[in-house]
Amino acid sequence: MTDSLVPNPGAKSAIIRLEDIFKVYGSGETEVKALNNVNLTINEGEYCSIMGPSGSGKSTAMNIIGCLDRPTDGHYYLDNLDVAQMNDQALAHIRNKKLGFVFQQFHLLAQLTALENVMLPMAYANVNPTERRDRAIEALIRVGLEKRLNNKPNQLSGGQQQRVAIARAIVNRPVVLLADEPTGALDSRTTQEVLDIFTELNASGITVVMVTHEPEVARQTQRIVWFRDGEVIHSNLTPADLTQVATS
Repeated sequence: MTDSLVPNPGAKSAIIRLEDIFKVYGSGETEVKALNNVNLTINEGEYCSIMGPSGSGKSTAMNIIGCLDRPTDGHYYLDNLDVAQMNDQALAHIRNKKLGFVFQQFHLLAQLTALENVMLPMAYANVNPTERRDRAIEALIRVGLEKRLNNKPNQLSGGQQQRVAIARAIVNRPVVLLADEPTGALDSRTTQEVLDIFTELNASGITVVMVTHEPEVARQTQRIVWFRDGEVIHSNLTPADLTQVATS
């Protein structure tokens, strides 16, 4: 492995690059290859979805992309840094500085207001309190919650809670926004409202990568990556291609 802090000399437009990534669990007869020689590039400014059946490796890939796990072998370049073998402290710093996360469950702290929930990540980034408040308000306005700053999660609908989670994810100005089944707990109308926000964020220049099992959600992204049996089967599907692939 190369020094994890050596910049990747590859294409400048690649914000995410997985090279020959393996993820192996167990050994001997119990060995399972969750990822098997995965190569994938996502360019700055893309809006990309990751799909595949259960056990296909898409969640494992997302965990590695999100610096929540390390590959067994291979290189992962995030914003020109090889982060694959960084230690826990370095990975935590990278996550806080460069990545925003949105999950199916909102993971909001019940005792805090929407504003306080969104301010929280900036405390770990050593942002001064005045700037924290200003940036949190800006992020909540951006997702349409300027009238809900002082509401606690139990005073918000599911869609509003997910909007708070999105505001929290973007408040540190990440280079990549990662969304793992972000509409899984929402009804169809609220799903579309949340997807519209992702589209607007992407149009503003944020790279968005989303794991979803819902074809109607994936079709609203620009590019679809299809995993099967720990491998990338299709890396550049269009929404129009999806029906044929999903039924093959």
